Amino acid sequence: MDDPALATPGPAAAPSAENRILTLPNVITLVRLACLPWFLWLLFGAEDQAAAAGLLAALGATDWVDGYLARHMHQVSELGKVLDPVADRLLFIVGAGGILIDGAVPVWFALIVLVRELLVGGATLVLAALGARRIDVTWFGKAGTFFLMMAFPLFLAGESDLSWADTAHVLAWLTGIPGLVLSLYSAVLYIPLARRALAEGRRDSSA
Repeated sequence: MDDPALATPGPAAAPSAENRILTLPNVITLVRLACLPWFLWLLFGAEDQAAAAGLLAALGATDWVDGYLARHMHQVSELGKVLDPVADRLLFIVGAGGILIDGAVPVWFALIVLVRELLVGGATLVLAALGARRIDVTWFGKAGTFFLMMAFPLFLAGESDLSWADTAHVLAWLTGIPGLVLSLYSAVLYIPLARRALAEGRRDSSA
């Protein structure tokens, strides 16, 4: 009789998709992160506001790609669940912060957005440390982020030498104000969601 210990491992021995690291969605997320230094160089090194605005707009527009591929290619991983929102928040903070330093966006507008992002990001880390269940992003949060990721490149384009710079400035406000309202409203909605997630996380851990 063959020794079971010498048998060839079956499919069950293969690593699950949840534990995979090198997946196409994760690679795309890392590429988007790697573009952040390029954006800063275009903005401050080359002083090319139009190119920097175009790159940031492209990075914001592709925000959904990695998540879509992860779901439809069955490549959802634990790393991706952490890496994707971290990349989105870094992209947002670096983009908004860079444009604020450049002076292309009103200070009060950028500060409200940045403070909101830092507070939500900090609260997420604290809740995770306390054992809270993961909180899914609300529709209002997604919509607010989408509008703001359109607004900041438009603010930058409005200060560039593009022929449609004046139109870009108007569009920045048309997308920025709804984005700001939705993002602040979503932050308020996270308060009861955070309490529930913390209670459920502690209940699960105690069980």
